[in-house]
This record gives sequence, structure tokens and C-alpha cells, in this order.
Amino acid sequence: MDEKRMVKVSKYLSRALRHQPERLGITLDPAGWVPVDELLAACAARGFRMSRAELATVVARNDKKRFSFSADGTRIRANQGHTVAVDLGLAATAPPDVLFHGTVDRVVAAIMAEGLRPMDRHDVHLSPDRDTARRVGARRGRPVVLVVDAGRMHRDGHVFRVSDNGVWLVPAVPPRYLRDGTA
Repeated sequence: MDEKRMVKVSKYLSRALRHQPERLGITLDPAGWVPVDELLAACAARGFRMSRAELATVVARNDKKRFSFSADGTRIRANQGHTVAVDLGLAATAPPDVLFHGTVDRVVAAIMAEGLRPMDRHDVHLSPDRDTARRVGARRGRPVVLVVDAGRMHRDGHVFRVSDNGVWLVPAVPPRYLRDGTA
């Protein structure tokens, strides 16, 4: 599958599995899963045909590992980033001392004043390394990398979880735990 097709399929799946399953005519179970056969049939019924092999390629090769198959391969879900109600069943986990958040310059002042909020998503997404955060921030302009004092947050009672693809999730990051780490 060429890169252009892979991006197109990934974006289509993100909309269906993270944001608007009803537009595709599917229903996610409480943990965000949908049967693969049901997903493929719904896509085809709406004029977006993809093969099981294409779906498997996107799950395996997506640079952000956005999707996962169930252990038996019969169901699929997005790993995080939902705006629809799901419970991914991720256990609370002690984070590393420092995590990172990629953003753009135009919103840094607001973030430093108000902290990181999930906006339409369930959680704030944090990266385990500076390079990943920089790539995330670069999607919308000149990237700024913020350093999150995750260890101190955890000791202060904030709950962290980590998704199957290594993205750290927390409901919010108050400003006192943030510093600009771009330099």
C-alpha cells in the first residue's frame, strides 16, 4: 500500500473509531471495540472500500500506532484520542519523572497560564520523548516542546495511564507542572 493510501485509510479509521462511529453506521462497544467484519462492511456500504489486508497494514505500519486488533484479530479499536465515550480499561501507572507535550508557539502563553486541558478528547496526550513531542507539535506549525514534571504530578496524586501505543494519558496538567523545553 502506498503512503498516500495509508494516510487516507488511517484518517478514515480515526474518524470512525475515535470521533464519529455513527456516521459510518457502527457502534463501538464500551471499550471502543468494533468487529472487523462489521467495520469493513460499513466502510464498503458508504463507498470507502478497503481490504482486510489494507486494514492490517495500517494497524501494523501506522507511525503512531493509532489502532489495535483484539488478541484474536476479530475486533479493532483506536488506542486513544477518542471524543466519544469509551473506557479503554487502562490501569493507573506511575509515569517516568518527565514527559513531553508538543504544541505550537501561538498557544504556549495560554497553556502556561491555564495548563494543558484535553479539549474535546478524554485526556491530555503526553509523549515519552522530546522527538515525538516535536513531531506532534510540528503538525500544526512551528513546534514547541513543553516539559511535564510527571513524577511530581504523580506524587501529588494525579493519575496517569499509558495507551497500548505508548502515549501517556492524564486528565489535565496544571501550569505549575509545565516548563518550556524547546531550547
